[in-house]
Amino acid sequence: MNQMVRPGQVENTGRLVEALAGTVERVTFHNAESGFCVIRVQVRGKRDLTTVIGHAPAIGAGEWITATGAWVTDRVHGLQFRADTLRATPPTGAEGIEKYLASGQMRGIGPAMAKRIVALFGENTFEIIEAEPERLKEVPGIGPMRASRIVAGWAEQKAVREIMIFLHAHGVGTARAVRIFKTYGHEAIQVMTEDPYRLARDVRGIGFRTADAIAAKLGMEKTAPQRLRAGVSFALQTGTDEGHCGLPVSMLISLAERLLEVDAALIETAIREELARGEEVVTDRVGEETCIFLKGLHGAERVIAERLISRASGRPPWPAIDLDKARPWVESKTGKALSPSQAEAVRLVLSSKVAVVTGGPGVGKTSTLDTILRILVAKGVRVLLAAPTGRAAKRMTEQTGLEAKTIHRLLEIDPKHGGFSRNEENPLDCDLLVVDETSMVDVPLMNALTRAIPAHAGLLLVGDVDQLPSVGPGQVLADVIASGRIPVARLTEVFRQAAESRIVVNAHRINHGQMPEPPRAGEESDFYVVEIAEPEEGVAKLIEVVTNRIPRRFGLDPIKDVQVLCPMNRGVLGARNLNQELQRVLNPNPPATVERFGWRFSPGDRVMETQNDYDREVFNGDLGMIDRIDDEEQAVVVDFEGREVIYPFGELDTLVPAFATTIHKSQGSEYPAVVIPVVTQHYQMLARNLLYTGVTRGKRLVVLVGQRKAIGIAVRGGTMKRRWTKLREWLTLGG
Repeated sequence: MNQMVRPGQVENTGRLVEALAGTVERVTFHNAESGFCVIRVQVRGKRDLTTVIGHAPAIGAGEWITATGAWVTDRVHGLQFRADTLRATPPTGAEGIEKYLASGQMRGIGPAMAKRIVALFGENTFEIIEAEPERLKEVPGIGPMRASRIVAGWAEQKAVREIMIFLHAHGVGTARAVRIFKTYGHEAIQVMTEDPYRLARDVRGIGFRTADAIAAKLGMEKTAPQRLRAGVSFALQTGTDEGHCGLPVSMLISLAERLLEVDAALIETAIREELARGEEVVTDRVGEETCIFLKGLHGAERVIAERLISRASGRPPWPAIDLDKARPWVESKTGKALSPSQAEAVRLVLSSKVAVVTGGPGVGKTSTLDTILRILVAKGVRVLLAAPTGRAAKRMTEQTGLEAKTIHRLLEIDPKHGGFSRNEENPLDCDLLVVDETSMVDVPLMNALTRAIPAHAGLLLVGDVDQLPSVGPGQVLADVIASGRIPVARLTEVFRQAAESRIVVNAHRINHGQMPEPPRAGEESDFYVVEIAEPEEGVAKLIEVVTNRIPRRFGLDPIKDVQVLCPMNRGVLGARNLNQELQRVLNPNPPATVERFGWRFSPGDRVMETQNDYDREVFNGDLGMIDRIDDEEQAVVVDFEGREVIYPFGELDTLVPAFATTIHKSQGSEYPAVVIPVVTQHYQMLARNLLYTGVTRGKRLVVLVGQRKAIGIAVRGGTMKRRWTKLREWLTLGG
């Protein structure tokens, strides 16, 4: 049955948006940093106080508020009004004015002083503070100093109110408005009027699209110079989302043309202007192609090359080691004999200050690294181990017996100033830094790492270069290997024990352009192909595999142990749709739910962080489980491997459900079982290294659900499209 819309309500995006007005009786909670508040309001015509939840830079008892939002029922606190916008104006009656002055909003006034001021001036109190401030000295106990503090406090409250009214009038919700006010203070209106695109650069959670919408409401033309110049950086930033550090001029123009919906000639002019300003972008050549780079990424690739070349030319910080003598000792410790290629790899690393060890699954990367570390630790070498993700670091610890940290934790995040505490002035304390899963390391992170390694120390990069490159910009490991400037040990022979796994065998088959082999009839296997004719039938089949067949046959938990990995987000067998389908089946009756940013979040949901959040110490690709929804704090509490992280409802935009995720986002992780849909719908993403990366994420079981034709396209498809980077050239040319 359709719900009736009452007067004063508006139907908006599937929920009823209502207006509410009343006097603030009590401020139950207010966070000055985020602006989040819980207030008790006397709504006209209602006997009981109403709880209103929203955001405001400042709020005080006695103020008159108007709000728009929706009624929600909280399991603990009952009916509440959740405000999207919250506007406060000073009270007009004597009683309200006294309450407001006594609430602590105005510096220099407590409850007793508020009573005396209102007793003298009554309803004219605010007019006197503003127009005749010297009269405040008529109040017993107010001298010149206190009077000036009161006047300054009133002026500040008035300015904050005007800024909030301005921001609301231009379509900015209160939570974002508080962020803007915190960033620019009393200059907020001036900044937004002159160049609203500064918001995208300066304010967390506001991107070009939001700034663009605000600019449009301010009446700025699509062809305004500020918009076009900001659009050039936005287009380059969009390019970094696909892994590029820069873009050829023609690619940049066509991308910006599409994003900004203006003529190419205007974009060419904007590019010239941005280059002339020299603040955000620079130009350089990659091979024969003229490219435009974001200035920070261009500089980062150059200094990475300089640091690696300088380090590689030095001697290792440990004395020369005779492997022929060390080998019997280390083999007796590990209980494993080194193969000829492993022995060569160990010899190369021990004699180099910078080196790379690369190879696919089952080729002995772990045992090679274990051998190197045992020899060096026995010689008193101080070693630090790091990996890009928590899961990869944990695996490294289990495999080597030495503590490994995520790169972010190793470099010690400095949320206050952004970036890391470890750098040239405060380097890491080690003789050797070992980085695993280096194919995942992007240019900004490699820049931070190479800054923090002490000058005398060695660097060992370990990874599988045939996997997908990093989610972030660059292809560091591939560029380092391809440059020929850094010693590289390639492990290629698959060990006999590993060759018994069809996951390992099929990963190598895919990597060599051959179709994976399903098990023979009746054979127990760790690799299966479930063939489908059409993508639509694949959804039901995939859900059946995840929720019934795998748990029944292999005893695995469908939420904790099984990860669905998709080539892309879009389509019926894309991560977005499968997340909703799997969430519906795997978490059907959650105790609570909050809907934000197009997703439903409930306790028991598997979720993923999609950005590096230095304040919360969670990073792009980190997986967690929603533990509970805290209605009082208006926040979702997520468990990331035993650590609770709190996300206010307004900041859930970086969190997504992760029953299914993209193969790109799975890098560096291993799961007991992976299920990979592969259909021709995914055509533009079907590439050999994508499928290879997905298959190598499975530890005990891999199931492909797909069309044979689509698997063939991926296997024959070679690698993903080219990434535009300059690191390889900087290294080859000598930095």
